[in-house]
Amino acid sequence: MLRFNEPEFLSRTASAAALRPQIEELVDRLVDEGFDNLLLVGAGGTYAQMWPYEHLARRSSTFDVRAAIAAELVVSGDARLGERSVVVFTSVSGTTEDSIRAIEYCKARGAYTIGFTGYPDSPIAKLVDAALVTEPETWPFDVQMLFFMGRLLSRRGEFDGYDKLADELADIPRILVDVAKQAEPVAAAFAEAHRDNDYHFLIGGGNLWGFTYLYSMCILEEMQWLRTTRVHSAEFFHGSLELLEEDTSVVIFQGEDETRALTDRAEAFAKRVSKDVTVFDTRDYPLDGISPEFRGLLSPLVLDTVLSRVSKHLERVRDHSLDLRRYYRVMDY
Repeated sequence: MLRFNEPEFLSRTASAAALRPQIEELVDRLVDEGFDNLLLVGAGGTYAQMWPYEHLARRSSTFDVRAAIAAELVVSGDARLGERSVVVFTSVSGTTEDSIRAIEYCKARGAYTIGFTGYPDSPIAKLVDAALVTEPETWPFDVQMLFFMGRLLSRRGEFDGYDKLADELADIPRILVDVAKQAEPVAAAFAEAHRDNDYHFLIGGGNLWGFTYLYSMCILEEMQWLRTTRVHSAEFFHGSLELLEEDTSVVIFQGEDETRALTDRAEAFAKRVSKDVTVFDTRDYPLDGISPEFRGLLSPLVLDTVLSRVSKHLERVRDHSLDLRRYYRVMDY
């Protein structure tokens, strides 16, 4: 596979799965001590990665769980944030300035802060009350968040299958390598067919809306300098559909939760207008070892693996490094 270091991928993903005992111990302690609300805070891609778990809580639990943008939280505040709040942060590098300021803000208001990162000596790891550390550069954070949210909902009697899911996630490194291998020819074909496209229209819904936002903004825009439109499949028919033309590249992210029908509806319409509709569907990947009832929860993780292969092939055919930036962490702002 193009620029895919399998031993490194396996090791990093295993380091996330290995956090299960620490995460469960932490969640159990917090539940036993009692807290009233949970904030899931990030910036850019790490903010988008919180949405599936806010979505999971919203449809499964009566507990107060919400995602927040780090910079906005600091300037706008949150009336519910206080001594009975728990706030979770994620940062690959542990150096995200907006998140650092948000941690300081939350701690000043008495909240208990948790950080997932790959660097134990990073500013974020040193600043939070509890740092849970993987190998460096481990991404995404879905495994850790599944453990955290799953355990929390389980303790509240709102997720009966958590232990079974957590046991199955022990094999997630191998499962995702299989996904990457299956996705490789699909990714290569998409990149070759779209090497000259400078605009893509992305659609997703449910627990894949966060990934849709992330891939549009953080990959295609930030890393490839491509113009995009991103729209939730439930909102597609309220304006954005007017942008479709016969040659518009439409990229659809299809998952396996209860919102699948909404994305099906958007896909059907898009294909009536555009001759260039690509669907990345998690149902196409076997996920050997994962029970059917959990497949939908893993959709963001599966699509991240699939589209990471697309990113590498776009980098190749467009001769545009995924590490190249003009402004992000280059200029002061």
